[in-house]
Amino acid sequence: MSQFLQVLLSGLATGSIYALVAIGFTLVWQAAQTVNFAQGEFVMLPAFFVLAAMTIFGVSFWPALLIGLVAALIVLGLLFKKLIVEPILPHGGITLIIATMVLGILLKESVKEFYSAEAQPFPSMFPNDPIDVFGAVLSLRDMLNLGLSLGIVVLLTLFLNRTRTGRCMQATAQNPAVAEILGVNVKRMILYTFLINAALAALASYLISPVYLAKFSNGETLGLIAFIAAIVGGFNQIRGALVGGLLIGVLDNLTAAYVTAQYRAALPLVLLIVIILVRPQGIMGTSEGRTV
Repeated sequence: MSQFLQVLLSGLATGSIYALVAIGFTLVWQAAQTVNFAQGEFVMLPAFFVLAAMTIFGVSFWPALLIGLVAALIVLGLLFKKLIVEPILPHGGITLIIATMVLGILLKESVKEFYSAEAQPFPSMFPNDPIDVFGAVLSLRDMLNLGLSLGIVVLLTLFLNRTRTGRCMQATAQNPAVAEILGVNVKRMILYTFLINAALAALASYLISPVYLAKFSNGETLGLIAFIAAIVGGFNQIRGALVGGLLIGVLDNLTAAYVTAQYRAALPLVLLIVIILVRPQGIMGTSEGRTV
């Protein structure tokens, strides 16, 4: 029982980070009706912002985290929207999707070329001391990561549902034209969405890099798993992205512990196929109709 609890909670901790990245896919979809295939690289990059700040400016870890967050908001939020999304979106969603693929490759190769091709150790925000929970030995860092990730998702949900700005953002996501007629500043709401996505990417980067190290190729696997999590949970629902991320994290750990670690890489793809066949809109998703 203690081993099962250990595997379960560890899977939830990993899955909560997947959920943060998956929510980013959902937010960009709602704002621009496109898929950001550079999302994995968006999570990879903030860790290198932090390491660069510590190396270049000589600041300590916590101020470097703040610098990395600001850099992520500017580069992955503001500049991504202004230089990539706005100019390319009028040419069609497929064109923008291709542009995000190219951007992902560019970010990955830039880090490899200008920083390092080797994995870099990344400090943890939390101590990695072992703790005992009902006989299961768990990592304090994993439990704090889980608590922080879930707390951020709860705060984001409350912000979107309980504040005027959040409701305006949701109205913009559902129908920008009608929202603008009702007096909503649509461009500002879309900008807020991209900034939130950048902040979530930075947080996910800070949480996962101490575990997997900071490496230029981290975005490939993480982006794929988070993309699948968003589809499994429901691509048009933030709560769906959360459910998808947690589910993949738990199933991944259970498979490794009780079946074999050889099948871990295939598990998200198998789950994706099953969901597409059984419930194409995702576990928590809703069907969308569009006028053509």
